[in-house]
Amino acid sequence: MAWNEPTPTRGTSAPRVSGSSGYLKTFVLMAGLIAILGILGNMVGGAQGMMLFGALGLVMNFVMYWFSDRIALATNGAQAVTREQLPEVYEIVERLTKKEGMPMPAIYLIPSETPNAFATGRNPEHAAVAVTEGILRILDRRQLEGVLAHELAHVKNRDILIATIAAGLAGLIGSLGHMIQWAGMFGSLGSRDSEGNDTNIFGALAWAILAPIMAMLIQLAVSRSREYAADATGAAMTGDPEPLAQALLSLEGANQAQPMAQAGPASAHLYIVNPLHGRAFASLLSTHPPIEERVKRLREMRRGVRMA
Repeated sequence: MAWNEPTPTRGTSAPRVSGSSGYLKTFVLMAGLIAILGILGNMVGGAQGMMLFGALGLVMNFVMYWFSDRIALATNGAQAVTREQLPEVYEIVERLTKKEGMPMPAIYLIPSETPNAFATGRNPEHAAVAVTEGILRILDRRQLEGVLAHELAHVKNRDILIATIAAGLAGLIGSLGHMIQWAGMFGSLGSRDSEGNDTNIFGALAWAILAPIMAMLIQLAVSRSREYAADATGAAMTGDPEPLAQALLSLEGANQAQPMAQAGPASAHLYIVNPLHGRAFASLLSTHPPIEERVKRLREMRRGVRMA
């Protein structure tokens, strides 16, 4: 399997990357999820409710942390491959990981003609990078290197752990919201003042309805924030953001034309571009930032305009 190799860009200095702003945004968003969880837990059972659902959140995240990679690989039909089967992918990943001082991840192949890729794993020592058959057909070597660097950036930045915690907290908040709604329907929610009127039920029900929506929006914002950070880190790994920008445009068009049959909503956020549809129906409801904005930021990095 071979790729066309365009002439490397001359005179392009490696982009400088500072991830502090991205991590600050992620910290604020995650703090928002924890705050919502605390409010709902307090509504259900006061201080004890906060502690109970906080503990459940930790257990849920522990389980997802250990098993989410196996689930993601299995549900997307990814199959482990050897160096002999995908020598070019192994060579690129091995070179990048050595350069960054990272462990070599396992390499997987997804039997799909839709070009895409994702990384998963609980930490850099237990990571995997999966590529589809289609991505090997449409990208040249430098573009593929940009995509693989992006995925390794997710591993390096521990974005998989962040995404897992965000998903777990959002799911727990959704469950709490439904519990409060059911309690309100059966009259076991709220308190009564001296005249016997409900004082808290309407506010609690409003929170129960709004909190899961807010949690979902925060989770999606976390995912988009980490995509921008992985673009920047990946571009720094290769020294030139342009091949990744070109790859994103190619992948966007291909996924618009042929969404992935294997991918589902639960794993869509893992892929480098949305595998379910090329263009999101609303930016707030998308797991991925707009491709146009990602390409714009990468090209600004190349010109030295953006310190991403």
